[in-house]
Amino acid sequence: MPATRRRRLPGTLREQLLFLALVLPNLALLGVFVYRPLIDNIRLSFFDWNISSPTATFIGWSNYVEWWNRPDSWVVVQNTLIFTLSAVIGSMVLGLALALLLDQQLVGRGLVRSAVFAPFVIAGAAIGVAFQFIFDPRFGMISALLTMVGLPVPNFYQDPEWAMVMVTVTYIWKNLGYSFVIYLAALQAKPAELYEAAEMDGAGAWTTFRKVTLPLLRPTTFFLSITVLLNSLQVFDIIYVMTRGGPQGNGTSTMVFQVYQETFQNFRAGYGATVATIMFLVLLLVTAVQVKIMDRKVT
Repeated sequence: MPATRRRRLPGTLREQLLFLALVLPNLALLGVFVYRPLIDNIRLSFFDWNISSPTATFIGWSNYVEWWNRPDSWVVVQNTLIFTLSAVIGSMVLGLALALLLDQQLVGRGLVRSAVFAPFVIAGAAIGVAFQFIFDPRFGMISALLTMVGLPVPNFYQDPEWAMVMVTVTYIWKNLGYSFVIYLAALQAKPAELYEAAEMDGAGAWTTFRKVTLPLLRPTTFFLSITVLLNSLQVFDIIYVMTRGGPQGNGTSTMVFQVYQETFQNFRAGYGATVATIMFLVLLLVTAVQVKIMDRKVT
């Protein structure tokens, strides 16, 4: 009898099984460490729970109604918007500018690239402590520079507006290296023939940047707009170290910081979960809008 041949799975079925074998462990990890805590947080937002108590009381939508009616909620939302938009725009614009500069053949550019990226890997708490001295209105470096040019020195620790400027500048300085590295990698992968064609057509530097470079960087800009936005909305360490959410109550308090305050200072874990859930829904909506806009531009 002829030897029986081992039956082989069809190519598509083998690919599907391989796909499941590679994806299922990751989905399991996401389910345990991401989606399950998210669902628990949403569930907790419908309860009144002191974290020191073993029991929680179901109160329905009361936490959401309270959040909507509390005046400080809208102050915190405003702080979050100002900080996030300033951080996203500032870090992306400066990151692109530095990437364009350091993509050139300059002496010592490797050292400068390392110096720009280095703050990104330093702990935010350490940078916050260092910048407390830099922004000190009495003997800080900013104070000395402003005094040298005859400008008044703001009180960064008493004026809420200047306190927000202080934490925003600190955050941008720390995370500038991230946008810079991503943009630099995209610039180094750009096709040289497009720039040669633009040069042959007589396009100047600004026209080349606007008509060639920016369209090529559109996917990178889209990626950065989402990741930098998400990272900015989750900033806690710098704000906690530098201002504790103040001055004057909620001068620099963001939604993430409010979650910490309500949960661990006011011992209202249910209300803190409510703020976290609202922030998640806002992030989900903003990300969906960004993806929709990007899909239209690509198509």
